[in-house]
Amino acid sequence: MPQLIPAPWFAILLFSWLILATTPPSKIMHHTFPNVLTPPTAKTLNQPNWSWPWP
Repeated sequence: MPQLIPAPWFAILLFSWLILATTPPSKIMHHTFPNVLTPPTAKTLNQPNWSWPWP
């Protein structure tokens, strides 16, 4: 029974899973996040504060 000898097909199985586990995630991530995310700059408002006269 040749399927019990793991030499011919086991290396092909491991090599194909290695390729399938490494190349598609990197290609998919390049499509979902094409640019580097940068945080927006915080703008300060130059409005005068209101002074509430407390009784």
